Amino acid sequence: MVDGKINVLYEDNHIIVVEKIRNVLVQADNTKDLDMLMLLKHYIKLKYNKPGNVYLGLVHRLDRPVGGIMVFAKTSKAASRLSKSISEHNWQKIYLAVLCGTLKGKGILEDYLKKNEKTNKTIVDKDGKYSKLEYEVLGCKANKTLVKINLITGRSHQIRVQFSSRGLPLWGDQKYNDKAVVKQQIALWAYAVKFVHPVTKKILEFRLLPKNEYPWTIFKIDNKL
Repeated sequence: MVDGKINVLYEDNHIIVVEKIRNVLVQADNTKDLDMLMLLKHYIKLKYNKPGNVYLGLVHRLDRPVGGIMVFAKTSKAASRLSKSISEHNWQKIYLAVLCGTLKGKGILEDYLKKNEKTNKTIVDKDGKYSKLEYEVLGCKANKTLVKINLITGRSHQIRVQFSSRGLPLWGDQKYNDKAVVKQQIALWAYAVKFVHPVTKKILEFRLLPKNEYPWTIFKIDNKL
């Protein structure tokens, strides 16, 4: 966690799979706030008593307020192979989200999304990039809906924008939900990932449940989703 304890789900000589801490940047920006790359490099340096700089490759991202599973590469070869695998859509990335409003069944959302770099917001725009996700409703309660999402394309803020543009913003999303308040934590979680190991070629799969707090506690969630 932020106090220095990293929740490591898996680690070998080539990759490290960890819990990305909510509200912590994945990579440093001009705010100079704490970031996951810095935390993990420090963790590796101390654990293995490594002199000099530590290599750590970033192969995918999560929005700053979002927590859950992330995979990092410990060698440049692993980084290159993992990045290629992602670009070829050979990863399965599953998210959980709590929507404000009611939705039923399952379906596919397809849009063209465009990011405004000045506002750091994404909009639906015919000149944007093709974006696709699959969703399945797991439960509805108190005018909220728990959905499982298979993210196909992985655009910036994609899940948040695709649902909010349909009148179903994510609970606690202070960027795309007008009713969210400052103290709320966005109900979006990187729940599961499945991919081929870049060296051993073994299929790896990891799952991690969201925090035991509202609004997740409205629903019964287990690792058999």
